[in-house]
Amino acid sequence: MPSLKDIRKKISSTKNTQQITKAMKMVSAAKLRRAQMAVVGARPYAQKMQSVISKIATSGEFAHPLLAEKEKISRVLLVVLTSDRGLCGAFNSNIIKFADRFYKENKEKYEALDFIFVGRRGNDYFKKRHVTILESITNLVNTMNFEIASNLAQKIMDEYTTGAYDQVIVIYNEFKSAINQKVVAEKLLPVPLVTVEEASGDAGAMTSNYIFEPGPEIILSKMVPKHFAVQIYRAMLESIASEHGARMSAMDGATRNAGSMIRKLTLTYNKLRQAAITKELMEIVSGAEALK
Repeated sequence: MPSLKDIRKKISSTKNTQQITKAMKMVSAAKLRRAQMAVVGARPYAQKMQSVISKIATSGEFAHPLLAEKEKISRVLLVVLTSDRGLCGAFNSNIIKFADRFYKENKEKYEALDFIFVGRRGNDYFKKRHVTILESITNLVNTMNFEIASNLAQKIMDEYTTGAYDQVIVIYNEFKSAINQKVVAEKLLPVPLVTVEEASGDAGAMTSNYIFEPGPEIILSKMVPKHFAVQIYRAMLESIASEHGARMSAMDGATRNAGSMIRKLTLTYNKLRQAAITKELMEIVSGAEALK
């Protein structure tokens, strides 16, 4: 049975922990708002770029190395987005489990299955599994900007166009809400094209009637690399927003659990204190009776 002093110490330390988790929740909530606005702003732009590229690519025989499907997929590059820090619930473990399962199921299928990690957690896990890591980017939350995404996109495009890889897949947490994030795997290269109906929003649209200025080849040569960089940037924004949402939910749960623990400890403390007082009173009464 713990002493009253021990319980007081536990209550005090639990209250201190509760203050920390409450502060972390408020910080994550503030960061989540900015990250969510960035994601909401990036999605329509990325979708419209894909729509325009699809319209141009499907309106004639216009080839681009980032659009052409390879006959045989033998070398695959996985871009895995995790966080640098923990204390965000199952955010990192869900991504790592998904990527690990994908690797185990497909490593015999392909000649090469290599990784690029954005975030320290994923890199720390897989570097112990003896996988090939092409690059690792950390401290993304504090330094996130389009230039970082553009540089990473350029490196991936260079690897793809030289034939080092036949397909590039990104695995990340797609932001749904503050309490809901979904692990998704998207094919980045070759750049997927939507159907004519999806791209135009009108099943009866005739893309062959478009007149392009400058020519379609020039437009594709400029837009496709930028579109790829935008998709990388959007995935990073989705991952950051999901991380803040997951951390806010985790810290909210930790704060509530600390409050419940404080109530239980306080109840135990009061019971022990009352028992000690009762025991002292009984000793006093017994001593008084013995003196009579």
